[in-house]
Amino acid sequence: MMSHSRFKIRRLESKTLSWWRNRRKQIDMAPSYQRRGRLWSTADKAYLVDSILNEFDIPKFYVADFSWGDSPLNQAQLPYAIVDGKQRFEAIFDFYDGKIQLQDGFEYRLNPRYRLGGLGYRDLRQNYADVAEVFDNFVPHVMGVYAEKEEEINDLFVRLNRSKPLTGAEIRNAMGGEVPKVFRELAKHEFFTEIIRFSVKRGQDLNTAAKILMFEFKDKLLDTKKRNLDQFVERFGTDERERLELAGRQVVETLDDMRDVFLPRDRLLSSSGIVPVYYWFIRTRTRKEIPCIRRFIRDFEERRKENRKKLREEPGTADVDHELTEYDNYNRSTNDVASHRGRVDILSRRFAVSQ
Repeated sequence: MMSHSRFKIRRLESKTLSWWRNRRKQIDMAPSYQRRGRLWSTADKAYLVDSILNEFDIPKFYVADFSWGDSPLNQAQLPYAIVDGKQRFEAIFDFYDGKIQLQDGFEYRLNPRYRLGGLGYRDLRQNYADVAEVFDNFVPHVMGVYAEKEEEINDLFVRLNRSKPLTGAEIRNAMGGEVPKVFRELAKHEFFTEIIRFSVKRGQDLNTAAKILMFEFKDKLLDTKKRNLDQFVERFGTDERERLELAGRQVVETLDDMRDVFLPRDRLLSSSGIVPVYYWFIRTRTRKEIPCIRRFIRDFEERRKENRKKLREEPGTADVDHELTEYDNYNRSTNDVASHRGRVDILSRRFAVSQ
């Protein structure tokens, strides 16, 4: 039994991929500190399988090992929880499940005469059992992480990924504390799961949720650069929990309005950078004005498009809407507080005129 405050990392007993496959349901693949899954392309996954079959070394896996006993970190009440290597495990399981195949140009080093390109695991088992056994019997390096404090696992995850091209949102999501818990919950809102059109594969929804939560918590528009968001997470004090909870509830109320304003997978929400601006603009509208907002924004965007076209085709023309040009200029610095304020002010003025 591990002592109360002890933190340790050691290599687990060597087990084959087939062993891990048979115990996949015993692995929590989505603990709160985990990096978002499904970031790899089909080609990325097939390349990992290629490396395994051709007996190249692959990076270590890190799993929280709860088999030693009860732990407050064992959210799913399973023996293991992935810390680092989720995409690799998913690629392996996808190959077993027939969701990916070997790439067409795959070459098998142990027997170059084999033509295995385009084949899946089932094909290998039926026709090239010796190759399937290589995959089954491959022994990955799996490191067991023994901890009782979430901060220790969070710290390990960040350290392991500092040299990898993670986004600020992904690293911020792995940090401990109260703030990441709140913006993770906000990212589950229907506005993010059903309404936005931009990709969330690299944590863009988490990043956007953190921005608007910071606005509400500070009750004003701010710079939303990485350092500002990181400081919001890192400098949060435990005596501010009630204030954070209130800010979270206020964000939910405005997201409810935004869900009603926009359409599912709305083309007006193709970029994450505009959401904080729309958020603050909609936040200050009355209930009576909510039904009019989408049409206003749609018409506003059409006028911006026409204005840009006019500038391209008729440089120097006097028949240009300079306020729309100013809005375009603000749009080039999406994370500056002056940009947020400028765009919200322009939207508010023009909306008032349109009513």
